[in-house]
Amino acid sequence: MALPLPATTAEKIRVDEEEGEKAANEVAVAGGGGRGTWKHAAFHVATTIATPAAYAPLPFALSSLGWPLGVSSLVGGTLATWYSSLLIASLWKWNGQKHITYRLLGQSIFGFWGYWSIAFFQQVASLGNNIAIQIAAGSSLKFPDIHSLRWVNAVCTFSTIGFAGTTIGVTIYNGKKIDRNSVSYSLQGSSSSKAFKAFNALGTIAFSFGDAMLPEIQVKYSPSQPTFVNAIILWSEYCAEPAKKNMYRGVSAAYVLIVLSYWQLAFWGYWAFGSQVQPYILSSLTIPHWAIVMANIFAVIQISGCFQIYCRPTFIHFEEKLLSQKTASRIPFRNYLIRLLLTSVYMVVITLIAAAMPFFGDFVSICGAVGFTPLDFVFPALAYLKAGRMPKNTRLRRSVQLINLTIATWFSVVAVVGCIGAIRFIVIDVRTYKFFHDM
Repeated sequence: MALPLPATTAEKIRVDEEEGEKAANEVAVAGGGGRGTWKHAAFHVATTIATPAAYAPLPFALSSLGWPLGVSSLVGGTLATWYSSLLIASLWKWNGQKHITYRLLGQSIFGFWGYWSIAFFQQVASLGNNIAIQIAAGSSLKFPDIHSLRWVNAVCTFSTIGFAGTTIGVTIYNGKKIDRNSVSYSLQGSSSSKAFKAFNALGTIAFSFGDAMLPEIQVKYSPSQPTFVNAIILWSEYCAEPAKKNMYRGVSAAYVLIVLSYWQLAFWGYWAFGSQVQPYILSSLTIPHWAIVMANIFAVIQISGCFQIYCRPTFIHFEEKLLSQKTASRIPFRNYLIRLLLTSVYMVVITLIAAAMPFFGDFVSICGAVGFTPLDFVFPALAYLKAGRMPKNTRLRRSVQLINLTIATWFSVVAVVGCIGAIRFIVIDVRTYKFFHDM
């Protein structure tokens, strides 16, 4: 039986949910329905998943697993996370009520522990992702809200294609310039080292498919509703009707892009450099210089959109604590100053941590294992079973149960071993690396 939230917390969530639905309805009335389409959903999903920090370590992950296990892990991860995304999209109104955040969806299915476990993992995933992309690119931009990012995210999606295409092309070019007889695909190190490298690689692959923000989107808030949480609505409510079909189309379109880019870069990167490929693929490239610079420019543009989406859980938490309607009426600019201060502090802290972290591959792995694996693989599979949204056909129902339990079990193992592998290599790297040192 799901444990209830404390009375004060439950009441606050109920009020926020009602106000969020009111804000959503006002937007729908003003705009004549949902403001977005499945194409906008695809832009957002592609932007949050397909980042340079997600692309870049994939060849290195394959080099730690070898061709057979590496390819099967990458393909399996793609299919599992696409399936899990569709499950989450289908649960947006599973019990007749709108669940406007991932946390409320977790609470509606698993109760007290569902809410707070999702809150914890979402914070880990969002903070970890922003640190990782800062390590990869070093800078980002700021925008007011996620809906205002729809065209920015469209640009970011095309930048994703530009980054992938440029990097793949330059990788093939470099690979052909290398003496192919000098390229080795054998796994390096002792038996224990190979095992830990494989653990680390599984965490990296999990990170590459991370999308901890799928159930929620933010709409433009009015002056009478100063907190972000009052302006959050479900992805499906944001998209034009029919909501579920638009989400399914958007997610599937995003995954077409991911398959065409992820797999190509992972396979060509491993082919070009073998076991000597670097954790950040651009570090393995040497010529032509102008094309490498272009790939880095595409990376910075793409990251500017992804960063905005993953900073929301942290901003929401602090704004709930610090901003109030009563204070806003007495001090008009107080909320704007607080937002500016929070944003500035957040950016400084994230940038400093990223600059001090030279072990990019290890950090990506531990973030994938601890943050994204529970949210993007384990929870969707278990939540769908717990919600009772099973097919009536007996054979199909048993198939779904088997698939979901397999995904939840396997990726729970991935979370544990990925974390172990990442911690081991961080401990080793700390002995030789220096803080604020280039990757």
